[in-house]
Amino acid sequence: MRIAVIPARGGSKRIPRKNIRPFCGLPMIAWSIRAALESALFEAVVVSTDDAEIADVARAHGASVPFVRPPELSDDHTGTAPVIGHAIQHFRAQGLAPDPVCCIYATAPFVRAEDLKRGVAMLNATGADYAFSVTSYAFPIQRAVRLTDSGRVAMFQPEHYQTRSQDLEEAFHDAGQFYWGRADAWLNGQPMFAAGAAPVPLPRHRVQDIDTLEDWDRAEWMFKALRAQ
Repeated sequence: MRIAVIPARGGSKRIPRKNIRPFCGLPMIAWSIRAALESALFEAVVVSTDDAEIADVARAHGASVPFVRPPELSDDHTGTAPVIGHAIQHFRAQGLAPDPVCCIYATAPFVRAEDLKRGVAMLNATGADYAFSVTSYAFPIQRAVRLTDSGRVAMFQPEHYQTRSQDLEEAFHDAGQFYWGRADAWLNGQPMFAAGAAPVPLPRHRVQDIDTLEDWDRAEWMFKALRAQ
């Protein structure tokens, strides 16, 4: 069976209650749930949470919450893989065998059903352990600068000071939306950013990390602009 797992703990610090904070007319998590349901890819769309209010919102928008995430997997330091692994083990204890499993972040309002479909197609076509969303950097990372303690700047890679931008290799980063993975890869904690993963590229205008209130405002502007099209 294929399942989607949406991690959504209750202890967000920088934007309190951000998983269920209203975003363009719906609780933030509802957009991820909606994309998963619209894809028709999953036998179950599961929200993994330690928070009763988040659980109620998730159920109201069509997700299931078959377990309460334990406290040891709900702190600031727990990574994604153990949370997905916990969900897999829950289903295995019921005699089910979820595989592959797609992690969808609760704060990914730009995720689309067709992207999830491209992701599982990439996973199956390549035989990879993971397939996850990426997008390109808008500026060549080889020409990035840092701010020094003396109030000046220094290049991270000064050897590229004279290199034309068009001659530099394009770089990509995690888009922070979804991660398809084989059950064993999740359970074994296999690294995501490695040769066993396949990329699912997304356009930059549909990618926005939401870690601060400034990020939130920018995401809402982008989202409204896309909907207006």
